[in-house]
Amino acid sequence: MQIGDILDRGAIAARASAPNKRQALTAVAEIAARNFGLDAGTILEALSEREAAGSTGVGYGVAVPHARLAGLDRMRGVFVRLDVPVEFESVDEQPVDLIFALFAPPNASSEHLRALARVSRMLRQGDLREHLRQARTPDAIHALLVQERPSAAA
Repeated sequence: MQIGDILDRGAIAARASAPNKRQALTAVAEIAARNFGLDAGTILEALSEREAAGSTGVGYGVAVPHARLAGLDRMRGVFVRLDVPVEFESVDEQPVDLIFALFAPPNASSEHLRALARVSRMLRQGDLREHLRQARTPDAIHALLVQERPSAAA
C-alpha cells in the first residue's frame, strides 16, 4: 500500500482553521464528504465515535483519526494542516496541527491496520513533519507524503 493510492490531491487542505478538536474533525469530514461522495454528518459521527474510544492524537502535533465507512470500496485518506494547533487529548499532551485521517470500507481489516501503522510511522519523522508545516500548497504536501522513505516502508 502506497500513500499515493489512498490520498488524492483534492483531499488535502494546506490551511484550515478550527478552534477545537470537534471543528477540526468537522473540517476532515467535510473534505472527505466532497472527495468520497458521502455524507459529512455520517463521517463526522464515525470519527467522533472512534475518538470517544480514545484519542487518535499520536504525539508531536499529529493526529491520525480513522473510521470505517459504508460506501467506500477502498482505503481513502484526508490530510489537514491547521493554522493554529488545537487540543486533541494526545498521548504527549501537545496540541495537534497535522491531521492524517484514514477511512476504510467496513470489511477492510488488515489493510486498515497496515495503513494506520504506515501513516503513524511516517509521521514520526521529525523532518517530514517540519516540511509538512512549511509546505504552502496541497501539491507540495502531496509530494512530501507520497515520497518513498526507507523507514516508512510497510
